[in-house]
Amino acid sequence: QVHLVESGGGSVHTGGSLRLSCVASRMTYCMGWFRQAPSQEREGLASASSGGSRYYADFLRGRFTISRDNAKNTLYLQMNNLKPEDTAVYYCAATDARSCNIYADRFNYWGQGTQVTVSS
Repeated sequence: QVHLVESGGGSVHTGGSLRLSCVASRMTYCMGWFRQAPSQEREGLASASSGGSRYYADFLRGRFTISRDNAKNTLYLQMNNLKPEDTAVYYCAATDARSCNIYADRFNYWGQGTQVTVSS
């Protein structure tokens, strides 16, 4: 079992930045960030493997950066140039599977989420 707790969400204006953190009871091979806006499906944003691989959704166009600090049991998501369409609940997720991607059904541990609101 893996317990995940996200933090760092909040309200910013267009163009602003936020850094999300996810503290894990233990780090897994692959950890990722997802988001879900009202009436939308959960979508994968980025994932990071313990081997150093990083995967990003194409639509992010370089605005978000995922990183992990295994010594601190923490996963991060640096979000820059935020837009109103980035408004959503952001979730941290983890999987022990030995493959890393951004497909939600491959992750079996989830945090409770943190709200990000971007206003114009």
